[in-house]
Amino acid sequence: MLRRYEDQVKVLLDQMTTVEKLGQLQQLTWTGDTGPGGGQTAHIEAAARAGLLGSVLNIHGAAHTNALQRIAVEESRLGIPLLFGLDVIHGFWTTFPIPLAQAASFDPEVARRDAEVSAAETRSNGVRWTFSPMMDVTHEPRWGRIAEGCGEDPYVNAAFAVAKIRGYQGADDGSELTDGERIAACAKHFVAYGGAEGGRDYNTVDVSEQRLRNHYLPPFKAAVDAGVATVMAAFNTVAGVPAHGNPHTMNTILKEEWGFDGFVVSDYTGVEELVAHGFAEDGADAARLAFNAGLDMEMVSTNVTEHGERLVTDGLIGESRLDDAVTRILRLKFALGLFDQPYTDEAAEITGPTPAARETARAAGARSMVLIKNDDGVLPLERTTPSIAVVGPLANSTDLHGTWAGPGGFQLPSVSILDAVRTAAPGARVTHAGDDVAAAVAAAQEAEVTVVVVGEPPALSGEAAVRSDIALPRGQEELIAAVAATGKPYAVVLLNGRPLTIGGWLDAAPAVLEAWHPGIEAGHAVADVLFGRVNPGGKLPVTFPRAVGQIPVYYNHENTGRPAHVPGADPKFVSKYLDLDETPQLPFGHGLSYTTFTTGAPELRREEITRDELAAGETLEATVTVTNTGDRVGDEVVQLYIHDVAASIAQPVRRLRGFERVTLEPGESTTVRFRLGAEDLGFWTNDPAGTYVVERGRVDIYAGTSSTARARGTVRIL
Repeated sequence: MLRRYEDQVKVLLDQMTTVEKLGQLQQLTWTGDTGPGGGQTAHIEAAARAGLLGSVLNIHGAAHTNALQRIAVEESRLGIPLLFGLDVIHGFWTTFPIPLAQAASFDPEVARRDAEVSAAETRSNGVRWTFSPMMDVTHEPRWGRIAEGCGEDPYVNAAFAVAKIRGYQGADDGSELTDGERIAACAKHFVAYGGAEGGRDYNTVDVSEQRLRNHYLPPFKAAVDAGVATVMAAFNTVAGVPAHGNPHTMNTILKEEWGFDGFVVSDYTGVEELVAHGFAEDGADAARLAFNAGLDMEMVSTNVTEHGERLVTDGLIGESRLDDAVTRILRLKFALGLFDQPYTDEAAEITGPTPAARETARAAGARSMVLIKNDDGVLPLERTTPSIAVVGPLANSTDLHGTWAGPGGFQLPSVSILDAVRTAAPGARVTHAGDDVAAAVAAAQEAEVTVVVVGEPPALSGEAAVRSDIALPRGQEELIAAVAATGKPYAVVLLNGRPLTIGGWLDAAPAVLEAWHPGIEAGHAVADVLFGRVNPGGKLPVTFPRAVGQIPVYYNHENTGRPAHVPGADPKFVSKYLDLDETPQLPFGHGLSYTTFTTGAPELRREEITRDELAAGETLEATVTVTNTGDRVGDEVVQLYIHDVAASIAQPVRRLRGFERVTLEPGESTTVRFRLGAEDLGFWTNDPAGTYVVERGRVDIYAGTSSTARARGTVRIL
């Protein structure tokens, strides 16, 4: 993607000293409250002036970035511009729903639109690099960072990662990176971070080669194929070797097998942490191990700049490895147009959300919501309802941006659900009570219908926000029960950054809407769904467990030799709990609508296909007919799963290989077409060298509207 800048890079590289080269490998964090000259970050200015700094993170604002950039460009010997980076995860000024919520839309266009709005706002503020998207597949809802990714399925994570990268960067070949509304993306965290033991951030991941390649790596391969500019190393170990010092993942797989020509950046102090891992003896050893393993830029810790010259002199880091790392960084700086236009137009700086951006975020929020339950048609609410109670600890919250919300999340309020309900039903008498149970009951008794708003505040999810108990916070279940005891109609709105254990009250609740953390337009997006302006069509991108003790529970599991519920089996000696059903509370892919749908069985154009045909690029077409059988226009997500019945490595009982969200009028039908090729019907073995196989045998193909789909077709691979 970026090798077309090789000539310019070589000219510059030939002029650089070893110390200047090492400086390009260093990223420091801006910690001052003011721009350059404020005194708190004088060391950054000094490094920029000396030409010994490659990148700065956590600085934004056109005036601030320009001031620091002038020091690097106009006062250093070679005038190499700085690359400014920032965590723009789901919005800069305009916060969109958290990534997990976006995945629930089962519409990658939601992620692309987020990235386009975010890129324009970010670049206008002097930042040309974001540490996003995160594509850490996880089966661990206790892990706070599940909010930042797209759930438990590799296929969904890959689809949304590609969409977001294209929204940030534009064309796959990097040709649009000079555009004034594009920024460089970063695929993170490489790799297997979502497998952290116990769900504890930064924890150990012990993973087989086949699990690494079949489960954790596919989204990253899709990101590289989509031209992602950078990759970030993960905090965790991978089968005993820290990701920051892992040559198998960074060198062998990423750079050699996949041909990645961008650069790999460490996570925050990740190189230094090789010492704490017990992998490196000291900082010099950490620098040696990390950079020889394929890392190219060190974030915040300074081991390579402190020890690099001696390591190069002693031959412990080769000159060619140093030049390769610098080349990769300079390539991106050329691709972003930094050498031609190092400064940002301060007059064109975007200083807040535009009405159009807000409307896009509002639509994304509503499109990401999942109707979990709706007995007796409690939802949608009528705008003419005379009285509505809006109760619960989050009913009037203006902090619904979600984790890692960017500058907008710190400086701007999100729209509260209470205010939005008042706007949506201007003729209604809308009463409010917070987490006081008696006040909530009184409000519910006086209202025609009650909206109970519960869940996690954003501070309870995200990085370093691991929970051992993922039930609703204290007192919220009691609040729901008290409202239920009034006998009046009510709907529960869930605001959360992870799956929750909701079994204690779910059966009694007539209607439940999973709204996640919806962003700056949170209240309006929720009201749009509550009042039927938007018919919900989202699906769960992650399984909801019945209890914490059931974790991990996920749809794409392998069968045991004694699976539960096998006809004729002794019910005692099977894989189950004594005190809990082994099935989840809510399955992956679940979601309802205000209308109803039927889907047919998958129809296959052929019953057999050979491995040679698949190797030559032939595909198998599966078609599924879906019909809106209700009386409202609505969306359904048609999902296609496969199961390789007998394989040399036990395969998941379901593996998602296609989805499409369709909008249908009442009575309308459509046919959704999926194509399955070798990349869908095969799998990676445990060979560390990387062996992908498509084996002979029967493959069952399931279609439906969740991972529990039973409609099936069969193909035999010859």
